[in-house]
Amino acid sequence: MSLPIIYHPDYVAPLPPGHRFPMEKFRMLRDRLVSDGVAEPHQFHQPELLPRKWLERVHTPEYVQNYCEGTLDPRAQRRIGLPWSAALANRTCIAVAGTVLTAQLALKHGLACNTAGGTHHAFPDYGSGFCIFNDLAIAAQCLLCDGQVQKILIVDLDVHQGDGTAYIFQQDPRVFTFSMHCAVNFPGTKQHSDLDVPLPVGMEDAAYLQTLAAYLPELLTQVKPDLVLYDAGVDPHIGDRLGKLALTDSGLYRREMQVLSTCVAQGYPVASVIGGGYADDLSALVYRHSLLHRAASEVFYQFRL
Repeated sequence: MSLPIIYHPDYVAPLPPGHRFPMEKFRMLRDRLVSDGVAEPHQFHQPELLPRKWLERVHTPEYVQNYCEGTLDPRAQRRIGLPWSAALANRTCIAVAGTVLTAQLALKHGLACNTAGGTHHAFPDYGSGFCIFNDLAIAAQCLLCDGQVQKILIVDLDVHQGDGTAYIFQQDPRVFTFSMHCAVNFPGTKQHSDLDVPLPVGMEDAAYLQTLAAYLPELLTQVKPDLVLYDAGVDPHIGDRLGKLALTDSGLYRREMQVLSTCVAQGYPVASVIGGGYADDLSALVYRHSLLHRAASEVFYQFRL
């Protein structure tokens, strides 16, 4: 068995030229993994659309209907930051299904990765910050509602706080939310995760990895999750235009190895999503996202999952 990777071939949806959220990165990531020999075509699993009622386990029926049908009011649409289209709505729903499938495969095989996901700024009744539906929250609720798990730990290492996820689960003891993010960055108003670790602007590799090591092993012992949902945003990178930290490519790879090996070594399955990443050099950005899958492949092999 090889590392399960989730991908949908219709991820590319048209956006205005120069838009700072490049949809083509999802397809490019899949192609890069194959061309670099990180993954083979048989490792990729394609999700199917979720029933709308699954989205409504987290989001209000009115919001789900208005977004899917293109009737969201202009102010709410601007808050998302992505122009609506039927293609984007379809891509969004399938990307959420991809994270649900990633979580299910992680439970089965110990580790699985998505080539999208990490839309942690979406709240129950609105989207924000390029996030339409909260895939992490929906995947967690689907597994909890179906009785596949009893306890979930969400490890969010995107440079921005996972505010939507924190809000959604603030009264739910079955889901522990951990967000390690830049203190001075979007969102302006932070929510309360179960554990927030705000980081100073300009933090580099060594200090970042030491900080993570100070929290993650103890969290696993404390929470004892049936599943870890890992948001591996690459926007803490020094070259990211929306981040304010200073990790290098090496630092990101070491982070992925640290998170995945720490969890797997203790017997906790991990479902990983790529999270945020923003750069003018799209090829460099795709490589940064690929570091998650490179590390996951190594950990999958090392632990003979």
